[in-house]
Order: sequence, then C-alpha cells, then structure tokens
Amino acid sequence: YVVGHTLRYHLSIDKLWQQTHAGIWMSTRIIPSLARQRTVGILGLGELGGSCAEALTRLHFQVYGWSRTEKQQQKRSDHDHDHDHDNTIHCCHGPEGLDIVLAQSDILVLLLPDTPETHHIIHRETLSKCKPGVKLINVGRGSAIQEDDLLEALHSGMVGGATLDVFQQEPLPRDHGFWNHPNVLITPHIAAKTRATTASTVIAENIQRAERGEPLLYVVDREAGY
Repeated sequence: YVVGHTLRYHLSIDKLWQQTHAGIWMSTRIIPSLARQRTVGILGLGELGGSCAEALTRLHFQVYGWSRTEKQQQKRSDHDHDHDHDNTIHCCHGPEGLDIVLAQSDILVLLLPDTPETHHIIHRETLSKCKPGVKLINVGRGSAIQEDDLLEALHSGMVGGATLDVFQQEPLPRDHGFWNHPNVLITPHIAAKTRATTASTVIAENIQRAERGEPLLYVVDREAGY
C-alpha cells in the first residue's frame, strides 16, 4: 500500500489520469525525477514503518524516518544497489528530528500509533514546516491528523495531495470535506488488513513460545500504547 501510493505520487499518476479523461497530451510537463532525487519521510519506525522504509530504499528513494525514541541509522546491505545512491535510512527523533523530517519530505507517510504524544501531531503548524505541495499518506491512526487543518492546507495548496486510509471517525461521515476534495484519495481502512493465513501462523508460534516459557512475538507495551 505505502510503496504503491508513493510510486503513484512520484510518477504523477493522478495528473496523468486527469489528462487522459480530458483528452490532453502534454508529455513534457510530467517527467518524474529519479527516485534518488525524491525524499520520503516516515513518521513511525516500528515494525511496519521500518519495513516500508526498507522497501523504499530498495527502490532508491531517499528515506528519512522519525520515531519517539532514538534509533540507529540503518543502511541497506544487499548487493543490489546503486553506488551513487545513499541507501541509508536517516533516523531522527524528538521535536527537532520531527522538524528535520517534515522539511526534507516530498512525500510524508504516517505510521504512528494512537498515543497522547501523537494525537494531532499533524496540524496547521507542523504542516507549515513541510515542503510546499507535500503529499501525505496516512495508514497509521486517524487521530494523528487534525483533519480541519489538513483540509485547509489542501485548499491552499500547502499540501498537494492526501491518501487517507484511517480517520478520526470511521466510517467517514458522508458530509466530510475529504469526500469531495479533488486531491484526496480515501480508502476504507484496508492498508494492512489482518489475514487469517498469516495471523494464524503468528498465533500458533506464540502458543508454542508460551508453552516453552519463551518471550512472545509482537507484544504490546501497554504503557507506551503500542
């Protein structure tokens, strides 16, 4: 989901779709930059965020990540890489680190949990620190975005587009401003659906671990909230 919509924004697929339906041929106006010239910021470097960051570096995007606590810089070590490309996942943390990621990102991906620290972390002030026309993808929790502020930023062009899979209220009310905005794509909380085939494997593994007295996989820290 994240890689797909990142590529959609990177390749200006929405504009091409509009041109197609308008019968317009304007090839010189939509030429994407190289992936290594595009920066993707990921807010939330847990299991999902880390996996997305790794996948995007494999496609040669510049990747900046932000987390609540400090993480080590990560460098892809496989042999299939471009020596001219910096394959480091640049890890930032804290308020200053958040500002760095916001300022660097052409495409900003939210993979944050719902905690007091992340509630409405994206609002008018943080959006003003982003590059003009930044594209936003939210697949974490709807509570991370102050939705009225995002709508205002979309109307002004401060945010160039938003792909939203999660919302403060679900299902999203029919009278919500997101529905009719031309630069918003809404998906009904489907980015990371739990599938029986994979979930059952983890459940079975954890049962075996519990019986052996071993640590369980994917334990939630109730104090941290994720």
